[in-house]
Amino acid sequence: MTHSLLSRIRDGAFVALAAFAIAGIGAPGISQAEMLDVEKDELTFGFIKLTDMAPLAIAYEKGYFEDEGLFVSLEPQANWKVLLDRVITGELDGAHMLAGQPLAATIGFGTEAHIITPFSMDLNGNGITVSNEVWAEMKPNIPLQADGRPVHPIKADYLKPVVDRFRNDGKAFKMGMVFPVSTHNYELRYWLAAGGLHPGYYSGENITGQIQADVLLSVTPPPQMPATLEAGTIHGYCVGEPWNQQAVFKGIGVPVITDYEIWKDNPEKVFGITAEFAEKYPNTAVAVTKALIRAAMWLDENNNANRPEAVDILSRSEYVGADREVIANSMTGTFEYEKGDKRDVPDFNVFFRYFATYPYYSDAIWYLSQMRRWGQITDGKSDAWYKDVAAKVYRPDIYLSAAKLLVEEGLADKADFPWDTDGFKPAQTEFIDGITFDGRKPNAYLEQFPIGLKGSEKVEGSSVVDG
Repeated sequence: MTHSLLSRIRDGAFVALAAFAIAGIGAPGISQAEMLDVEKDELTFGFIKLTDMAPLAIAYEKGYFEDEGLFVSLEPQANWKVLLDRVITGELDGAHMLAGQPLAATIGFGTEAHIITPFSMDLNGNGITVSNEVWAEMKPNIPLQADGRPVHPIKADYLKPVVDRFRNDGKAFKMGMVFPVSTHNYELRYWLAAGGLHPGYYSGENITGQIQADVLLSVTPPPQMPATLEAGTIHGYCVGEPWNQQAVFKGIGVPVITDYEIWKDNPEKVFGITAEFAEKYPNTAVAVTKALIRAAMWLDENNNANRPEAVDILSRSEYVGADREVIANSMTGTFEYEKGDKRDVPDFNVFFRYFATYPYYSDAIWYLSQMRRWGQITDGKSDAWYKDVAAKVYRPDIYLSAAKLLVEEGLADKADFPWDTDGFKPAQTEFIDGITFDGRKPNAYLEQFPIGLKGSEKVEGSSVVDG
């Protein structure tokens, strides 16, 4: 088997590739033809019916996969666990994944397997919805704008009295999220904790995530969220689109906040493949990444001018299969909270701008920090451990190989990619609680939270103890 540049770029050495790209020269001994000589051309990729699977649909529909000599089939999956398991067994060659899935699998939380990601699929895209009954209790305490509409962002502080009432009445307050290592789980927990509500801990013996919880969180597959809310099984949920807008459309719930308002421009989904796939088919991994980058560019180009067409594509039954109007509510730069309260949120879905597709180590470390905060990582870890895991899973070397070829082919501009990054974004401050995140210092970050594990703390039984 012919090996590509990928086999020689590991453990941060991707910076060398950046240097070649900046200088405008090819990497030594590697030809463009070799990079595009794919080892496997028939591929099957999985996805969940959410609008942020869009790069896969667009790469297929616009022929970007075929341009790379790839013949791709796209298959919707029943839930995130089935999707991950099928990637691990090789039934799927890759998939649209939750950002936490490759990380959790690689460190052995849940199903253990070495999954990597060469491509981040989007920024933002989630929301938190509550039932009409819960909203009716929250709303009287929320400040209003001059036009009578609620002031946003709406913090969980306004939910706390409702949860307290449930507790006083001897009732559990329940909310849904899509998977234990989903962005939705961590965003919902972050929002709740910022409002003084404990979302519960995990432990090595108890993986419900409900130890010491004020709000009981449980898993519900995304398409089932609205029906589960309507049935009264849960009182709210955190999910991606179009399932928040579907609650508005059906008149059964109110989205109170988007993840953009919880953490501005947060990374959401990734494209995941096994490390074995990347080693066995290195040029194929680059070719797939090239096609996905082109799709992301198309989705964002000319100030989202292609989004109406993207909505038409996504509304088809083989992709998301939701009503076109529901998908358009968020994909075209708006977001509807209460019925009729539609506001401009141009960055609700970001697919390419702000270097959205680059797999930053700091993004991986944020997710690992939340796994540690809530006990999925049971023991304290060094800052170096977080960096090592991030570099094992997030693969900017593959990404930059693909980006370099796109620039050489005139399909992208050099300025579209962060060639000189060390994989860490500058410290981020735009969180709903005002806490600063520096990916280089995850332990110092965790120390800032009044709710959550830190240092050597661990959960034993129903108590937090110093390990």
